[in-house]
Amino acid sequence: MLTEIRDITALNKQEVLSLRIADHQKSFIESTVQCLAEAEIDRRFIPVGLYKENVAIGFAMYGVFPHEDNSQRVWLDRYLIDERFQHKGLGKYFLQRLIDYLTIKYSCQNIYLSVYDNNEVAIHLYRNFGFAFNGELDEKGEKVMVLEVHSHDNH
Repeated sequence: MLTEIRDITALNKQEVLSLRIADHQKSFIESTVQCLAEAEIDRRFIPVGLYKENVAIGFAMYGVFPHEDNSQRVWLDRYLIDERFQHKGLGKYFLQRLIDYLTIKYSCQNIYLSVYDNNEVAIHLYRNFGFAFNGELDEKGEKVMVLEVHSHDNH
């Protein structure tokens, strides 16, 4: 399977903007339009398209942000698979790819994300990968989960 994590450029921006999530997921994550607008304003956000066989099937946005304890945290801030490509194992597949990608890119020991506590599908997925709640809430009231990536266990 030919898959890629691609930077978003003028050439593929439209493909990424056309990605859609299911209606019942819309309360859990911002649209790609909102995400790209945020990334324009705050350059710490890095949006990427997730591709399978040269077709855009998902989107992620990550970045490094300072924490109040003066450390830097790597955040997997947004992650979605287009509804047409859900339920095919691609959510798991690309989550592992993104974890590996961020671990290598930043040599980080932890990856952070946040999730609404009623988003049971996402919580289940993240828990299966070893993410755990750390007791923190982000500025939107979402619960923070953290993955310790010092080991490479396969899923």
